Amino acid sequence: MSRLESLRIATRALRINKLRSALTVLGIIVGVGAVVCMVSVGAGAQAEVSEKIRTLGANLLLVMPGARNSGGARLESGTQPTLTEEDAASIRRELVDVQVAAPLLSRSIPLVAANKNWVTVVAGINADYLVAREWQVASGRSFTSDEIVSGAKVAIVGSVIVEELFNGHAGPGETLRIGNVPFTVIGVLGKKGVGAAGRSQDDVVFIPLSAAKSRVLGAVRGTTREALDFISIKVSDATAMPEIERQIETLLRQRHRIRADAPSDFKIENPAEILFARGAAVRLLGSLLIAVAAVSLVVGGISIMNIMLVSVTERTREIGLRMAVGASRRDIRWQFLIEALILALMGGLVGAVLGAAAAIAIAWKAGWPILISPWAIVLACGFAGFIGISFGLYPAHRAARLDPIVALRFE
Repeated sequence: MSRLESLRIATRALRINKLRSALTVLGIIVGVGAVVCMVSVGAGAQAEVSEKIRTLGANLLLVMPGARNSGGARLESGTQPTLTEEDAASIRRELVDVQVAAPLLSRSIPLVAANKNWVTVVAGINADYLVAREWQVASGRSFTSDEIVSGAKVAIVGSVIVEELFNGHAGPGETLRIGNVPFTVIGVLGKKGVGAAGRSQDDVVFIPLSAAKSRVLGAVRGTTREALDFISIKVSDATAMPEIERQIETLLRQRHRIRADAPSDFKIENPAEILFARGAAVRLLGSLLIAVAAVSLVVGGISIMNIMLVSVTERTREIGLRMAVGASRRDIRWQFLIEALILALMGGLVGAVLGAAAAIAIAWKAGWPILISPWAIVLACGFAGFIGISFGLYPAHRAARLDPIVALRFE
């Protein structure tokens, strides 16, 4: 008997018991769906982490102000104004492997252009900040050294500001008011997208740091105009970053005259390490769920074996009759193997579709890119087929070993 005929007989047998067949493949559906979903979610999360690291800039360290004590309680990081421009200049000047050390001071301020207004983050920087963040000016230009020193009323804006205040058509020469101070737009930043904190990095206005201190922001951190939000440090060699962290801590402790037994009044962070840790946590969770999904696949295989054994018992007379009219033991074995394989592949295909849909929903909810790997689908379906054949071998062998005479007399 041909394999095509065996396939036709197996398909007809499964159609007769639709509900039972559907319940049998449920374990396979859950297992394959979970595998496809978690592999896709893990790939999307990894891509999101890689993109955020790319937008942060390579080999970046952040030096943050320390935490202030109030009433015996330690407040959040950044509440103690300890970092200054001179700290940034010393780091750049004294540490050989530091390319740039860019100070930043920021605050949310209302902007006005013509009859439109918008509230966003206005940050005072120098030209080194764009170098540290590897941020390109898409149109116009960056700040000149004279503008940085003199505190000129010029601004570089993000793409969101262009959309909200200038209907998407702003260019160099436009004017906007930051608070009550008029500034001239000299450049528009290239798009960066959503940052690690979940906020659009393009919703920002950069002005010279000296202008921010003297004209707009003032003493944002405490009572001194010298305090900064943080210092961005770009390191020339990624392998030297742990040593650079140690050197920065030593230098700043000396500058701030901190005793050896006292804690530092600042904190050094590696944003890439934080993002990598988050990505590793997602991958670990995905691996655990894939392990659970593998158990579900095995349970699905056991269900297939159980139902196939029941089917062999129910169709004993049919098997005996087919043997009596010339069907070989190999034909019987193939028929039941094909039935088990069809059940497993049906579960694999349905599970792959449901898993892909779940991955899309999770990625949309989390704001991650959607990365559904065709190889994950092929591998999951292939493993489902392997499960079907493996757990279908014994029922098929048992059917093929039936004695035709005994089978015909079976009630």
